[in-house]
Amino acid sequence: MKNITELPKDLPIPIDDGACDHLLGQFLPSTVLFSTHGRRVDLSAISGHIVIYCYPMTGQPGIALPDTWDMIPGARGCTPQSCAFRDHYQELNELKTQVFGLSTQTTEYQMEAVSRLHLPFELLSDRDFKFAEMLKLPMFEVEGKKLIKRVTLIAEAAKILKCFYPVYPPDRNADEVIDWLRNNIV
Repeated sequence: MKNITELPKDLPIPIDDGACDHLLGQFLPSTVLFSTHGRRVDLSAISGHIVIYCYPMTGQPGIALPDTWDMIPGARGCTPQSCAFRDHYQELNELKTQVFGLSTQTTEYQMEAVSRLHLPFELLSDRDFKFAEMLKLPMFEVEGKKLIKRVTLIAEAAKILKCFYPVYPPDRNADEVIDWLRNNIV
């Protein structure tokens, strides 16, 4: 298996297919998501600024990714994206912004990533697709698994202020989020 913390040089670049054009100005749905901190989180109930980076799935050492994973535009890079948000966590805190990662993986699966990658923020499980379906987030399927395409939302008082889609390269997404917050919020 390839190193899951690095991005291959020849990844296909995702294109903006308009699948997130409807999100700006929408409100986050009121739905409870399970957190890797052992609590239930309703993102619509958070009054301050939040960043929700939605990703397909994190890889695990020793477990093969789907055979075609690197050929799916935007699929590869969940671990580097998570690590970038980890590395910029203090800056986001200084901007009074909470960070959440969100995927359709189970909380148990996500807990391994939180531990291994030393993530200081919560990952949220949308294993029932309620959040994704209520927002009509773009999805794709690989090897019989339905997954969320990579999209990052910035919201305040549940209203979506900014949507990053497609997110490429994923390891630079945290920098883009911080730049947007500094130029539009602070």
